[in-house]
Amino acid sequence: MVRITEELVRKRSEHNEGIIGTLEELSLHQEDIEKIEHLNNWCKDLQILYLQANLISKIENLNKLKRLQYLNLAVNNIEVIENLERCESLEKLDLTLNFIGDLESVASLKNNIHLKDLYLTGNPCCEFEGYRDYVIAQLPQLQSLDVVEIKRSDKLKARQQFKEAEQKIKRCQEEYRLQREEQKQRVSRKNPSDLSDDDFWKSTSENCPETRIEIARRSTKSKNVDAKEEKPKRSVSLFNKDGRPLNVNQAKLRFTFNDEDPKQYVLDVAVYKFLDTNLIDVDLQPIFVKLTVKGKVFQMVFPEEIYVEKSTAQRSQTTGHLVLKMPRVNYKPKTHRILPKKESTTEEKKTKREYLEVEKKEDMDFSKIVENSNKVKEVYSIYSNPEIPPLEYA
Repeated sequence: MVRITEELVRKRSEHNEGIIGTLEELSLHQEDIEKIEHLNNWCKDLQILYLQANLISKIENLNKLKRLQYLNLAVNNIEVIENLERCESLEKLDLTLNFIGDLESVASLKNNIHLKDLYLTGNPCCEFEGYRDYVIAQLPQLQSLDVVEIKRSDKLKARQQFKEAEQKIKRCQEEYRLQREEQKQRVSRKNPSDLSDDDFWKSTSENCPETRIEIARRSTKSKNVDAKEEKPKRSVSLFNKDGRPLNVNQAKLRFTFNDEDPKQYVLDVAVYKFLDTNLIDVDLQPIFVKLTVKGKVFQMVFPEEIYVEKSTAQRSQTTGHLVLKMPRVNYKPKTHRILPKKESTTEEKKTKREYLEVEKKEDMDFSKIVENSNKVKEVYSIYSNPEIPPLEYA
């Protein structure tokens, strides 16, 4: 028996990063599930739920899914329509190819006022006389039944003929109940589990829930045998022939590699938020890093060498991402050169002293001002004498 486990739900919720509390759509089809469980508490925001092609025999544990709009339970072993009254938002219900013989149970959907589309094709009840009129009269909110539009005239006709259709349905329903009891006895007497696989697949089986369960059991058994006989898968190549590491993303993880900082490389790997850290193994080398996540490898080669002992690996508490910070080996910080002070020589000091030191005099001598002015007059009088010829330049 296959159970609905947390691991299975998280596996089918990869589109929501493995977070199941906020899931709006979930597909659990073809898993050989025999019972609906846990979804009531784990995924209360579900709007679309696919459970077709399983072995579910009873509709149950869905009463808390207030936002559920579409429920697909096609190709299961359901015999009665029940326990959907509290799915207040239900608009579409698919029960194709089940074993519903209790057509009166369709009345349990009266309170699902938003229900527009109902599929019952392939169920024993579809063979009952007056089937369509009975369902339309019981569920006036329907807009289509078995992919056939329900017109206003169909609703009027169904209401008018309801009593007559109800009597026919009860009679057909009782006949089917007796047939079903006889069928159960025949199947139990044959005991198909005693047959070999070859005899079972060659024999003619009745179309009933018990046969479907036996078919699923034998199919699973043969798959397991085939899986054992299969050759082991080729291991992923992490190094080339020369021993150089290769870039590998077997785990198919999203990541970002930042090399803009000249001091260090920063690698951000999008690991699932709720994944246990014990399932992550980090192998950091000077020229590459290898992450093993749930047995699958993520490997990246660096453009330059890094310091392994100075590197850090941390997980974000909000996103669950794994962040590696790895300092570069070739990084050299820029240094400013300071020139030494030049000592001045004795001669330079004397020269500075000659130019800078001025002899102080308290009194200024104004006595020679007149004498200087007389000398200027004498020079000027010589040049102004007409007997002296002017100077000529060669």
